[in-house]
Amino acid sequence: QVQLVESGGGLVQAGGSLRLSCAASASAWQYYINVMAWFRQAPGKEREFVAAIRWSGGSTYYADSVKGRFTISRDNTKNTVFLQMDSLKPEDTAVYYCAMDSGRLFPATHEYDYWGQGTRVTVSS
Repeated sequence: QVQLVESGGGLVQAGGSLRLSCAASASAWQYYINVMAWFRQAPGKEREFVAAIRWSGGSTYYADSVKGRFTISRDNTKNTVFLQMDSLKPEDTAVYYCAMDSGRLFPATHEYDYWGQGTRVTVSS
């Protein structure tokens, strides 16, 4: 079983930056990592896709709402994925979740195999 542990959330003023990290447990070495991604869920809203990265090759994908402000990256040697968030806006306030897929195709939201517990990001105006 893979455990994903997020860190780096907190309170920041609008225009500021945060860097989230998500580390997969040691057992993740036994699994094939296809894609790792970040999602977020704001109060009263559904969980939404933020960014994803293919583990092999490093192709990245972003939601339109964060394109140009957020950057997803990975450290293959540590099974860790990062989300650099710049120019933060109050509407970025949410709990951010890390997810991992071990399939072969690019997964839909419900197809990710493992999820972290989330880290809260609050952006004040």
